[in-house]
Parts: sequence; C-alpha cells; structure tokens
Amino acid sequence: MPLLRFDLIEGRTDGEIQTLLDAAHRAMLAAFKVPVRDRYQIVQEHRRGRMIVEDTGLGIERTDKVVVVQVVSRPRTREQKEAFYRLLCEELERACGIAPSDVMVSLVENTDEDWSFGLGRGQFLTGEL
Repeated sequence: MPLLRFDLIEGRTDGEIQTLLDAAHRAMLAAFKVPVRDRYQIVQEHRRGRMIVEDTGLGIERTDKVVVVQVVSRPRTREQKEAFYRLLCEELERACGIAPSDVMVSLVENTDEDWSFGLGRGQFLTGEL
C-alpha cells in the first residue's frame, strides 16, 4: 500500500507502460519510504476523447501523453506529498519522456483499518502488518 491507479490515453506499448509503472514505483519508494514489494498499480487505458484533463485555469498544456494518477494511501505528511509530486514528474520525464505538464495526481487518504491484502483479513488490524 499505497494503491496507484493510472488513467492513460490508449496507444502505449506494454513496454512503455511497464517503464511508466517502474518510474512511478521509484518515486513512491523514495517519497513514502515503503518496502520494495509494497507495489499495487492498476492501469486503465481510454480511447482518445474519453479523457478530458484540463488545468483549472492554470494555463497548463496537455498532450496525448497525459497521465492521471490516483494514489490511495494512509495519511502522508505535506513534505512526503510534495516530494512524491516532484519525484514522480522527474522519473516520468527521465524514463518516459512525459512532460511534467502531462502529469496530474490526486491523493486519497484512508486509514490502516481500510485495507485487506487478502485472505479475508485486515492485516493491519490482526497485527500481521
């Protein structure tokens, strides 16, 4: 945990998507200091025209490389969140050629009791984690 959901415009290869997911994982590891195998990522691809990602009047230009990332996680500090936003953009630009203007992030916070990793148990509640 965290759980990262990626919304993309379809057209990337499997290799490009894997590179994107690896880059995002590196950013999350650095910013949130979670274990390496704490990796939960889901990709949803959309046809062109099925994703509208504007800029709330900020003048940010988007391309078809736009990536919307939703992060579901336990509460994080402001510093961790800011580090994640920055590191994610740096990693995606370096590894994938995705401009920071094409990266949008939404962080949704929950608590440990909101997670079950399987087996019908809440592992944070049972003490397994």
